[in-house]
Amino acid sequence: MSKEKIIDLFYIEHLQVKEISNIVNTSSAYVTKIIKQDARYSKEKNDRKSKSKENRKISKNKFIKAARENQRFDDNYDIIQVQHRQAAMELSQRSYLTNESYRKFNSSAYKYNPSRHRYEFDEKLGRSYAIPKYIKER
Repeated sequence: MSKEKIIDLFYIEHLQVKEISNIVNTSSAYVTKIIKQDARYSKEKNDRKSKSKENRKISKNKFIKAARENQRFDDNYDIIQVQHRQAAMELSQRSYLTNESYRKFNSSAYKYNPSRHRYEFDEKLGRSYAIPKYIKER
């Protein structure tokens, strides 16, 4: 009875030796001995080996992809930190903000006019008198 059950669990249910030994309440060495006596053992062993190899390949690719994503995130964070430090230094150098610095920090509000070689404020946004209409290119 137990030999047939061991063979069924291994070849039909595709359980591992340790799982089978726990179910049947016997040693894993005995389970292995019974399984090796079956004619299907070498084919099953090769099938499981190839499946395991494929699973390792998939896991490795996932690990590499996650590592690249983490590195990309870290690189982006480092770039943002450098930009923040640079902006803080530029803003704290003078007691007032130059037109060029203002344009740089509000780049979406200014469009470049190549014929006049200057940046012009987008009037659709609404402009107060303190905001420059245009800023000449350096």
